[in-house]
Amino acid sequence: MASRESMIGVQAQAGAEDGAPGCAPSPEALLARFPSLGVHLDTLRETPSSVSLSVLGSPSELHLAQVGMPPSPSVRGVSVVPPTETKVDVDHPADPPPSEVARCAGGEAPVVARSDSTRERDRRFDHFKTFSGRLERQLSALRGVVPRDAADVEHGHGASSKISEEDTDEDNDVPSADRYFAALEGPELETLRSTEVAVLPKDELWPFLLRFPISAFGMCLGVSSQAMLWKTLETEPSTAFLRVHPVANHVFWGVSVTLTLLVFVTYLLKVVFYFEAIRREFHHPVRVNFFFAPWIACLFLVKGVPRPVDEIHHVVWYFLMVPILCLDLKIYGQWMSSGERRLSRVANPSNHLAVVGNFVGALLGARMGLRELPIFFFAVGLAHYTVLFVTLYQRLPTNVQLPKELHPVFFLFVAAPSVASMSWARISGEFNSGAKLAYFVSMFLYASLVVRVNLFRGFRFSLAWWAYTFPMTSVALATVLYASEVDNMVTRTLAVGLSVLSTVTVTGVLATTVYHAFVRGDLFPNDVSIAITRRKPKFSKILAHLRSSRTDVKELVLSIPNFNSSSKIGAYSDDSGSISRTSSSSDESQGRRISRALDGRTNL
Repeated sequence: MASRESMIGVQAQAGAEDGAPGCAPSPEALLARFPSLGVHLDTLRETPSSVSLSVLGSPSELHLAQVGMPPSPSVRGVSVVPPTETKVDVDHPADPPPSEVARCAGGEAPVVARSDSTRERDRRFDHFKTFSGRLERQLSALRGVVPRDAADVEHGHGASSKISEEDTDEDNDVPSADRYFAALEGPELETLRSTEVAVLPKDELWPFLLRFPISAFGMCLGVSSQAMLWKTLETEPSTAFLRVHPVANHVFWGVSVTLTLLVFVTYLLKVVFYFEAIRREFHHPVRVNFFFAPWIACLFLVKGVPRPVDEIHHVVWYFLMVPILCLDLKIYGQWMSSGERRLSRVANPSNHLAVVGNFVGALLGARMGLRELPIFFFAVGLAHYTVLFVTLYQRLPTNVQLPKELHPVFFLFVAAPSVASMSWARISGEFNSGAKLAYFVSMFLYASLVVRVNLFRGFRFSLAWWAYTFPMTSVALATVLYASEVDNMVTRTLAVGLSVLSTVTVTGVLATTVYHAFVRGDLFPNDVSIAITRRKPKFSKILAHLRSSRTDVKELVLSIPNFNSSSKIGAYSDDSGSISRTSSSSDESQGRRISRALDGRTNL
């Protein structure tokens, strides 16, 4: 090492004597002046060494100090490293990654594909998962371990795949009913407003379980009601001339059981893996009514079983009615006393499902030989149906025009009075005046919807089509019972015609559902109604969302008045007038700000 230093020092001295400070002379001149250095030069030529360049001011600060090398004498940035020291080789595996080298050169780092073992798991859907969301963070906190995603957020990493803290439910809350009305539009609240930002990516397909809604049980209602219809056609005196074979009831009942089990298992998997999504559906002002559908479908299956109903044990009826009673206490209590979920605020055609369950339970209980409890459920259903009917006739909660694909839900108006007529006929033992009263109401509503053919044409297929099936089958069933009481050619023709129409409708909708589910694969789109933020997005987020949206600017501007009008409606229905006026004015000012921002974008 000493000989090396002496050589470099002599070299510098010789360069200075030549009049070129800092410049090394040629090897011949150096050997002529200092012959003793020849031995050292020969040794250096035989010794393998490497050269490391220190680029001052480089972005990555890559120099000898970073790779653990001791400082060595250098001549104009060139240092010679002996074999005993740490060596840096450009081909050595311990070199810095290509991205660092590229950054040192001033260029962009190339994209390097990571292996499966190092690729980070997609965490964008963890907030809705049961075991990877809040529960995982709570268990990690109890163990004193900081979750990796929390550490990444703290250091500024992974921001693109995380939901901001203000959009999540860290305080174990879900969006309020007013928030659902503010973020979604349509009477079924399934369309995200253009001024809202979803907490899940809208430009890619979500996991199947996350896209599977509770409204899928509407399929079970339609098919299982057909099993009950064909059993009634087989046993009632008014349709005995048809000589319906029992195989029809067996076929529909078997298909109903298969479909119900499939939907039940799928939704139970969603409960297990995406429980946070279930919570949001239950707090949805419209979706909550579909939680009655699984139990109503099971009641239909018991009523349509290919054997006498009175032979079935009463425990089955009690088991199916307990969930309906619990839901009644929850939903009806909110209708009466809850401020943001009172009936005048959340009333929509889907609320009929919350009433129909009581009538179906009363119908099956009376058919099985029970007396008091069927009358109890019938009374509860009748009281709340009366209030619901008047509320829906007065106004819809959003007070906007129905989108065409949601028009079928109006057929639910027919379901409650038709099932009520059958249940009262079974309770009283005959199709008396009370049963006829409810039946005639259902027939009038049915006729008033059928004559408006243009209202139900020209819209795409969706799960909302199943709203046709169950009410049409209920009217056909009530007509068959009425024909047994008032037996003539008109009532028989009406019973057969409505039965055929309902069967054709259910078969057609079922075939179309299979086609869209397995051929086109568009039966279950992204369920944006559960992906709203818990708080209203900030103006900066709304503006960034609108600027990055592919929707036409004019269409976005036209959507702002709808946003303001919905805010006014929410303010109108609020009990606190001053707070409501303040919220409405803030929404209007925000809409004007968005309009000006979009106008500037258009000018650009």
